[in-house]
Amino acid sequence: MEQVRPTRMELMRMKAQIRLAEQGRDLLRQKMDALIQEFFKILSTVSESRDELEQVSQAADLALMIAEAVDDPVTLRSASFATRRSITVDITGKNIMGVPVPVIEKKRVSKNMLERGYGIITTSARIDETAERYEVELDLLIKLAEIETAMRRLGTEIQMNRRRVNALEQILIPELKIQAKYIKNAIEEREREDLFRLKKVKSIIEKKKRKAKEKKKRL
Repeated sequence: MEQVRPTRMELMRMKAQIRLAEQGRDLLRQKMDALIQEFFKILSTVSESRDELEQVSQAADLALMIAEAVDDPVTLRSASFATRRSITVDITGKNIMGVPVPVIEKKRVSKNMLERGYGIITTSARIDETAERYEVELDLLIKLAEIETAMRRLGTEIQMNRRRVNALEQILIPELKIQAKYIKNAIEEREREDLFRLKKVKSIIEKKKRKAKEKKKRL
């Protein structure tokens, strides 16, 4: 505490710092509570999307197994090559409680039979169904990637806010309060010493006055 000056001005400054730190802690708590609410909203969506994706994925795998068992392997492979193409996505962003999260904009992956690029005469309905189910699965995967990324970023921000709150609550604010108490005690101790000295000086003065009066009387 040697670096702290025990003055009233310093005590006022320290109290102002404590108030500011407590306000910052309270604001961070409010932000963290709001972020947690948003996090659980997204978590619910993620859980539902994962369940849906699992069902769609199982249905797509089953459709492929049936197509592989019944249709000509060459026709099936040819259809898969014809439908292979890149997917263009535009990634923008938005803010959730000040946290930047991605927004993925894309053209719908699902297509009709004429858009897939293979001959509809040489392929069966089983191949069409397989393609359709995998397209739906891919649509869901892109949607899930967006909301899971948002959830992870919110989770990271919540952890950062929790660390800041803990740092303020467990380190900075207690340290400031200890310093403020030290300054207050030092000021009070100095005032007691000053009062003691004043009383002592007053006592000496009064004693001198009494001696002077007694001397006059003897004269």
